Amino acid sequence: MKRNGYLALCFVMCFTIFSPMAIAKEKAGQQKGDNHFAPQASSAVMIEADTGSVLYEKNANEKMPPASITKVMTMLLIMEAVERGELKLTDKVRTSERAASMGGSQIFLQPGEEMTVEDMLKGIAIASGNDASVAMAEHLAGTEESFVARMNERAQQLGMKNTHFVNSNGLPAENHYSSAADIAIMSRELLKHEGITKFTGTYQDYLRKDTESPFWLVNTNKLVRFYEGVDGLKTGYTGEAKYCLTATAKRNNMRVIAVVMGEPDVKTRNNEVSTMFNYAFTHFQVMPMYKKGEPVRTLVVDKGQKPQINAVTPHAVSLLMKKGESVDTFQKEIVINEAVQAPIAKDQIIGHIFIRTKDGKEVNRIDLFPEDQVDKANMWEILKRTTKSVLISY
Repeated sequence: MKRNGYLALCFVMCFTIFSPMAIAKEKAGQQKGDNHFAPQASSAVMIEADTGSVLYEKNANEKMPPASITKVMTMLLIMEAVERGELKLTDKVRTSERAASMGGSQIFLQPGEEMTVEDMLKGIAIASGNDASVAMAEHLAGTEESFVARMNERAQQLGMKNTHFVNSNGLPAENHYSSAADIAIMSRELLKHEGITKFTGTYQDYLRKDTESPFWLVNTNKLVRFYEGVDGLKTGYTGEAKYCLTATAKRNNMRVIAVVMGEPDVKTRNNEVSTMFNYAFTHFQVMPMYKKGEPVRTLVVDKGQKPQINAVTPHAVSLLMKKGESVDTFQKEIVINEAVQAPIAKDQIIGHIFIRTKDGKEVNRIDLFPEDQVDKANMWEILKRTTKSVLISY
């Protein structure tokens, strides 16, 4: 968008924010200070979810086997299909012989067995079911191969530069890799679907509960039970990948995502992630600005079936700040089109929120989207609207 085509409204707010640029200078990979949070991990990263600010990193862009953390992307595509209305949680999913044959972690699906999308998600999120992952992949895309192509396409769209998927569940395969930084990106995207923590944050549940053979699910992520605020996301283990985890915790409006890869055992993995969370919640806080989907501004729609539309935030918007810092002044600027022309798609960027320091340095930028799709009005609708406007003016 060209800046001179915008209606810019500038608000000065007295907040203290610890910018992504400033945070990036305190990388654990550089071994600065005492920030050795994950000494046993091959790679690690920790981010604040609303802003995406990096609070800690160590070899974060190194390509490594992600094991079952792969299922974060599988769950993301499922949740996006639900949001688009292509899939319902109550839909029945039939298990193929191939899906039922998956080894490793599983919920022991039988060929021909049907289970709802909701129960399949439970099996993936809680028990890390390889069979459930393949069953859902086949249900959504026809074949797992087609689904994996979608996974890689979505990874590219999200800017995951060090990721390539070969399957939907993370079982060992050549050329199947990701990085801690990329895992944090897709974890953050998955958490934008707030309903996912209903599954990832459950410690125990049952499948086939009202049958003769109920199956007890226990979350492979024990931090869900033992660390305050943890409600996801996904563990992973293979002999090559060792012990991996992408975990998220929320306290006092602040959500943190921590990723570790290549840990020697479960205890070390959980201890190091807990240490990362302790640091984040002790040293940082967020100031909420907008809720997900909250209207920010109203703009005129030229030749649209609706004469105007709200510009809304795609996710919660917050300011991240370091505890104990003095209050500084930051500038919030909303830059938005004076008018847009129909048709308008829901995924069309129609403005931005900029957060800058007093000297003009940009520390955060949030895209704004239309609240609803707006189709183009026909000539009769435009004529009626114009006539009404003339009569009111007269």
